[in-house]
Amino acid sequence: MTRSSAGDGGRVTLGELYRGFFTAGARGFGGAMPWARRVLVEERRWLTPREFTDVFGLCNFLPGPNIVNVSVVVGARFGGPRGAVVAFLGLMTLPFLVVLALAALYTRYGHLAGIDAALRGVGAAAGGLVFATGVKMAEGLPRTALAVGFLALAFVAIGLLRWPLVPVLFTLAPLSVLAAWLRRA
Repeated sequence: MTRSSAGDGGRVTLGELYRGFFTAGARGFGGAMPWARRVLVEERRWLTPREFTDVFGLCNFLPGPNIVNVSVVVGARFGGPRGAVVAFLGLMTLPFLVVLALAALYTRYGHLAGIDAALRGVGAAAGGLVFATGVKMAEGLPRTALAVGFLALAFVAIGLLRWPLVPVLFTLAPLSVLAAWLRRA
């Protein structure tokens, strides 16, 4: 398997997959997706911005956490089934160990008053990271009236009206594909 057109044309080894996704997982406090994009697109140049957006879009339709799905899809692309497993393990190794340690600490010290306030602050920072990733991912998308219209519909349905994600996706995705197809025809 070769790198994408964004890379230098070399091969991505299993070790590189592990290290790349380990890096994303290690940086991913509050959400690994922004860091995965940075590692895959900007640092390693394994994917173009458009390819990352396409992979992320696909992974939104799959069950499970999006970042885990991205690791499996990208790992499989460059290393087949072994690459999928290696990328997944790279992504999850450090967070798994950190969560185990934090769970032990929370069990011991979670009753202290400042802990709740600290967790709320971390949650706000995570929201900012998710928003920043959305803005970066939008850079690679077409800026047509049709695309902006479907973006607005999704934002209103999910963000403002609080409709469930899955029905909105299963409604808007086929409609957007149909609209794009009709526009080209």
